[in-house]
Amino acid sequence: MKVLLINGSPRERGNTFTALTEVAETLNAEGIETEIISIGKKAVQGCIACGMCGRNGRCTFQDDLYNRVLRAVKDGIDGLVVGSPVYYGGPNGSLCALLDRLFYSLGAALQYKPAASVVVCRRGGASAAFDRLNKYYTILNMPVVSSQYWNMVYGQTPGQAAQDEEGMQTMRTLGRNMAWMIKQLKGRPEREAPLRTNFIR
Repeated sequence: MKVLLINGSPRERGNTFTALTEVAETLNAEGIETEIISIGKKAVQGCIACGMCGRNGRCTFQDDLYNRVLRAVKDGIDGLVVGSPVYYGGPNGSLCALLDRLFYSLGAALQYKPAASVVVCRRGGASAAFDRLNKYYTILNMPVVSSQYWNMVYGQTPGQAAQDEEGMQTMRTLGRNMAWMIKQLKGRPEREAPLRTNFIR
């Protein structure tokens, strides 16, 4: 069993990494392997709605970041955790650019995998960023893993997140809940054929 954690902060070892590491260590203690992929500081290509991923089974752009995540998903994951700092009440734009491409091109491989979002902020905007990230999961039949509180941690400068005792406990609870859900889920529910309607006909 394996969970992929995506660090959506340009700071590879910042507070988002600290929060995700707390989740990962808890998952490891529960016997689940983890991998953290950081998006880094390079510009991230957004989706251009070309539709090529529908034909090729992967995004048309060949950047290293997308390819690393693609390989991790294709190699087989049992769960996904996406973490982001809060910028202007939302997730990091580079992270959303990656997730738009990832969820559009790999939706079939991600369906029914338990997923969770983690957000880190100095003071405000955490719940809005948290809601935004969870929308990726709820459009793809992915069970959203909860915790004892919304999955948010507070801290500004690197290392401060570790001082948020409630936030760190929330991350540990999230890790245990994800491990429990992964171990409990068996098979998939029967699905109806998708229906597509447009507001303008």
